[in-house]
Amino acid sequence: MKEILLSTGTGLVAGLVFAWLKLPVPAPATAAGVMGIVGLFLGYLLGQKLAGQS
Repeated sequence: MKEILLSTGTGLVAGLVFAWLKLPVPAPATAAGVMGIVGLFLGYLLGQKLAGQS
């Protein structure tokens, strides 16, 4: 849980810096893009489980 909170905090700070510097954020700007990344991650985890690599 600590890792998730630290990652979220780091992402928030990075997002603020990008906004402050008026740079485009290096991430999908839509919910569909974010869900694509989540799907990729979940597919990877499923593939590991099916291959017995957990």
